Amino acid sequence: MIKRKLGNSHMSVSALGLGTWAIGGGEWWGDSDEQASIQTIHEAIKAGITLIDTAPGYGFGRSEQVVGKAIKGKRDQVILSTKCGLWWHDERGSEFFEQAGYQVRRCLEPDTIKRELELSLKRLDTDYVDIYFTHWQAVPPYMTEISKTMDCLMDLKRQGLIKAIGASNVTEEHINEYIRYGQLDVIQEKYSMLDRKLEHTLRECCEKNNIAIMTYSSLEQGLLTGKIGMDYVVDPKEARAGIAWYEPDKRAKVLDMLKGWEDLTKKYGCTMAQLVIAWTMAQKNMTYVLCGARKPQHIIDTACAAKISLTQEDIQIMNEAITKIGA
Repeated sequence: MIKRKLGNSHMSVSALGLGTWAIGGGEWWGDSDEQASIQTIHEAIKAGITLIDTAPGYGFGRSEQVVGKAIKGKRDQVILSTKCGLWWHDERGSEFFEQAGYQVRRCLEPDTIKRELELSLKRLDTDYVDIYFTHWQAVPPYMTEISKTMDCLMDLKRQGLIKAIGASNVTEEHINEYIRYGQLDVIQEKYSMLDRKLEHTLRECCEKNNIAIMTYSSLEQGLLTGKIGMDYVVDPKEARAGIAWYEPDKRAKVLDMLKGWEDLTKKYGCTMAQLVIAWTMAQKNMTYVLCGARKPQHIIDTACAAKISLTQEDIQIMNEAITKIGA
């Protein structure tokens, strides 16, 4: 498995990571089999994937609990990433969304961050987190200055409770504020061949400041696997709802594009999902690619993508097809 350095930290992390949003289940993902999820995490570790990413908001603690059970006795084999900033324990914070009876708010106050970390450590059954992300940034009317948030995170780092600091769903202005008050090693952002805004917004800033980029939703919730056809109906409550590429006309263009790459899957002896992941891993400064899975075979298949080395010529062929459909 390819490993890459995490920003200015001393950590070397697998370029492919396991994202555990779906493992949390809930309205967005439906029921999740705990034993299958645990076995999936075990298979990821066997395949050389060291990066395991979770968050309290994934199933309101459920994902962290499952991850905690899975890494028991294997803690030294993983780089554990979790988050703070989505708060539902009282009325502090700016309203964000409501689900499963919880009113979730954005809140990055020092005392809520400390409480979130305390709860996460308990659910994960560990005494430290390798990477601690601010999940979503504070917004009015309940605004917290990044200086206050970062002072808290740097203090947690000094205590050894977290090893590196990350920020997710940010702007360049956010990044500049974070690095003004401490060491930011990584950002986590949505990025796929159908959603490349990151290339024009944050990539240059991260390169300049030696900040790693961790991507999520790089398979567009399964659309880029080629397994979701035109007959699939998107439930308004599921995670795929709101993704423009699932609209019938745009979905048809994506499926036609993927069909045109069947010769490439034959050339590299891989699945469409593996080809797309390999393309994502090959993009400039996209340091880590998170892929979700909650069945063992899925992560076994995904891990094989790290072995694929696409030629520049084939990357260009794919880029031209992507541009042609308007992505």
